[in-house]
Amino acid sequence: MNYQISNAEKIGIISYIAALLLSFFDIRFAAIPLVLFILLCFTAPFFYNLSFFLPIVSFGNTKKRSLSLTFDDGPDPNSTSEILRLLLKHNVKAAFFIVGNKAEKYPDLIQQILSQGHEIGNHSYSHDNLIMLKSSSALKKEIHSCQNVLKKLGILCFAFRPPVGIINPKLGSILSKSGLFAVNFRLRPGDGGNRWIKNLSNRVLKKIQPGDIIVLHDAVPAKKEQINYWIKEIDAIISGIKKKGFAIIPLSELIGRKVMIKL
Repeated sequence: MNYQISNAEKIGIISYIAALLLSFFDIRFAAIPLVLFILLCFTAPFFYNLSFFLPIVSFGNTKKRSLSLTFDDGPDPNSTSEILRLLLKHNVKAAFFIVGNKAEKYPDLIQQILSQGHEIGNHSYSHDNLIMLKSSSALKKEIHSCQNVLKKLGILCFAFRPPVGIINPKLGSILSKSGLFAVNFRLRPGDGGNRWIKNLSNRVLKKIQPGDIIVLHDAVPAKKEQINYWIKEIDAIISGIKKKGFAIIPLSELIGRKVMIKL
């Protein structure tokens, strides 16, 4: 695979050249572009749709009134099944970014997702929220372990979504060598992994745009008694999207790239 220079490397080179040029006027000025570059490197991982360290797919074709729904952190028998019933009711296809250790525990749910025509992506093995702060070997193990679990279940994933959407400088090389690419999102309603679901549908519907990749979660709400309310909110999201004249299409169709294949 041909190496492609990242935006971080490009900006780093520009910052270095700028520092050299400024040093001819006053050596104190030389620090300005370097400090700004360092600050950018520290903050960029938290901008989930910024292709700074590596290319990140965060939206699709913006010329058509279409978008995609994605669900993170499953599968879970108490919530994923409810989402699948809802998607079947609306005849909508979604993408599920799967946590590997949950896939091991609930393989039947993985097969149910596939049997209904939905797509599956890699969302790491254990969903360690701090994985991007750990070593390259730890990050690689998280990604590959999930990949291996899904392969045993008959799925080869090409799309990887990092836990919490956070990336780091090491991720690009690992994904490239693993035949994966990064997929995040453009519309994030701030549900906190289904901890904050009040008025979730309103938060989504007031923001939707053509080409959006919407991130939701199929984890059980923080308060289990809220599951019926949560399902009604997801139902309202799907109905509301359609009422606004948007088509909900598979993620692979929206971005023009395969998310997975069945083995």
